[in-house]
Amino acid sequence: MNILLLGSGGRENALAWKMVKSHHCDNLFIAPGNAGTAEYGTNLSLSVTDFPAIKQTCIEQKIQMLVVGPEEPLVKGIYDFFQNDPQLQHIIVVGPSAEAAQLEGSKAFSKKFMQRHQIPTAGYAEFTAENFEEGKKYIAQHSLPVVLKADGLAAGKGVVIASSHEEALQVFEEMILHKQFGEASSKVVIEEFLQGIEVSVFALTDGEVYQIIGHAKDYKRIGEGDTGLNTGGMGCVSPVPFMDETFMRKVEQRIIKPTIDGLSKEKLNYHGFVFFGLMNVAGEPYVIEYNCRMGDPETEVVMPLLQTDIVGLFAAMDNGTLVDANIEFYPQHCATVMAVSGGYPGDYKKNLPIMGLDHAQAEDSIVFHAGTKLVNGEVYTNGGRVLTVTSYGNSIPEAVAKSKQLLEKISFEGMYYRKDIGYEFGE
Repeated sequence: MNILLLGSGGRENALAWKMVKSHHCDNLFIAPGNAGTAEYGTNLSLSVTDFPAIKQTCIEQKIQMLVVGPEEPLVKGIYDFFQNDPQLQHIIVVGPSAEAAQLEGSKAFSKKFMQRHQIPTAGYAEFTAENFEEGKKYIAQHSLPVVLKADGLAAGKGVVIASSHEEALQVFEEMILHKQFGEASSKVVIEEFLQGIEVSVFALTDGEVYQIIGHAKDYKRIGEGDTGLNTGGMGCVSPVPFMDETFMRKVEQRIIKPTIDGLSKEKLNYHGFVFFGLMNVAGEPYVIEYNCRMGDPETEVVMPLLQTDIVGLFAAMDNGTLVDANIEFYPQHCATVMAVSGGYPGDYKKNLPIMGLDHAQAEDSIVFHAGTKLVNGEVYTNGGRVLTVTSYGNSIPEAVAKSKQLLEKISFEGMYYRKDIGYEFGE
């Protein structure tokens, strides 16, 4: 079949790499894509939220499946756009409806959903400009640290862990009164801080049944030893040693199953990935957040470890046979290490030539592009997170070592990567 994949990051490069391995995939188009996705299909210069242009492309290229990488088109209703158009209804859309995507699109919506279905999460309250003074009192009496979250989509930047009441009040004011994230922070969710280790689990669902397709631990801080500013993710490892059968059984029984059952009970149309952002608190899983798509850089370790044909799984999700799917994984460990532009996550330069990609090849490693672009056949930087190297190994340290070895062959001005990804899982 002809498939259109929306997005331009490392996630989409990993999905493209995986999808073209499928015998179900005849032609792959990626919109807008990057220099890496161009190796696996045809990049198209389209915005992921330009629904009329996406429709036109689907008709012209006889697209039979649409795979949505990022969250914005999902929250804006691309699934519903396709379902409600007679010319597009036959196309399989991998992604939930706008209403179901509120699990990611609104922190308040997801918190209420978890409450309704008794899914373990941190205690919380929500505030707007109307009850701003109440919010200030709530913060003043709250134990520290305290977590403040912009309700809507804020490109991964709308969460602050404040260690003092003064800082929390300042952030609260910035978000609500000064509209730091525009409409996204017109409502703010304030919640208790959970002390533990953050991990992610990924499932594919048709809204009734689900299959777990992987789990991972990512490293969000810019600095080694998990210090400095939060980023979109500096690296990732899988499988995570402490996510054993006992822990995963708890995750499935207390979180995944009640979530999918909740979607079904509330008649929310959900055909796609569910990203469960979890906190392991002394062996007990709590939900920090839901995302309605795969994560980045988690996709870059989950896809290489998934042995099962991903396009076959998408088809099973659509035709009601997902329950019978046989999910198999490669037995190795996987690690990905992200190379970023100097200055990221603050200001950074773009359009810098990337050297050494021709020599950066190894049997057990894959280079996935994130913020890159092709100009006259040459690869240039086009974002803060530029590219990542994923490697297989018999252990996490071995996989990380292979990725770092390959990164030494690649260079661009100001290039930086963390050398301690997976540090807590040393041999």
